[in-house]
Amino acid sequence: MFEQLREHLAGVVAIAVTPFDGAGRIDEGPFVRIVERMVDAGIRVVTPNGNTSEYYSLTDAERARCLDLAVGAVGGRATILAGVGGSVASAVEAAIQAREAGADAIMVHQPAHPFVSNAGWLEYHREIARAVPELGVVLYLRNARITGATIADLARSAPNLVGVKYAVADPVRFGTVLRECPDTELVWIAGLAELSAPGYWALGASGFTSGFANVDPGLSLRMLDALRRGDTRAAMQVWDLIRPFEELRALNESENNVSVVKEALAQLGLCAADVRPPISALGSRDKELVTAMMDLWSPEAVRQRATA
Repeated sequence: MFEQLREHLAGVVAIAVTPFDGAGRIDEGPFVRIVERMVDAGIRVVTPNGNTSEYYSLTDAERARCLDLAVGAVGGRATILAGVGGSVASAVEAAIQAREAGADAIMVHQPAHPFVSNAGWLEYHREIARAVPELGVVLYLRNARITGATIADLARSAPNLVGVKYAVADPVRFGTVLRECPDTELVWIAGLAELSAPGYWALGASGFTSGFANVDPGLSLRMLDALRRGDTRAAMQVWDLIRPFEELRALNESENNVSVVKEALAQLGLCAADVRPPISALGSRDKELVTAMMDLWSPEAVRQRATA
């Protein structure tokens, strides 16, 4: 039932930014253009309402609107993986809305709760998955204490569980968790984007997430192609190009994760650099760093600034 979904998840899973206009509202035109640009380049999974989308800064109505815009922009050419989260009731409601809007799958955000047990984590995701059996379910896992055995239990009780976006910065832990549930059909996605993709690929990942794909989807797809071909040298050449950009995003516990991407998009003329608190826009020095990085790997950036 979920064969094509698994095939798409074993690729670049792009997390779409949410552009804002001067009044702080969702800027719908740029949103659609950015999504269309990624899909036109060959991206086959688009995630509205992910962390790079500023999920926690959006209202429920805004998340619903972003999902509708993404579904319309993709037009069946790619998979829509809608982010959902919050309480069980809120996540179930969002999952049902995602199904009605035409999404193919949901990505369940890591529960934002100070107290999480393996048993409670299991029940949380099981209730959400059971509410939408027609949709594929992808876990967003950022908690190193969740075991592979717990994930395997969830897979047995939720047949629509199709993938795990693993975002724990510990490759040894990733390898351990993956091998604790060997008898599943889960797609394992390197959830820390291009920087972790080559290392996690060697351990069993077959896809990776990307906020960078908003800026240069072609470069992300070049890495994917190299990894699929087993060409480590070519993959690491792309890794070297992207690394400074991703390291700038990761500084100070990723405080500028979204701001760096939006600044690059602003320099390309694709959307404003505006973000919502508790995120802040980049300072002048970091803006200059983004410009210098883009000059190295983005001929499009050079062209567009020259004609601006």
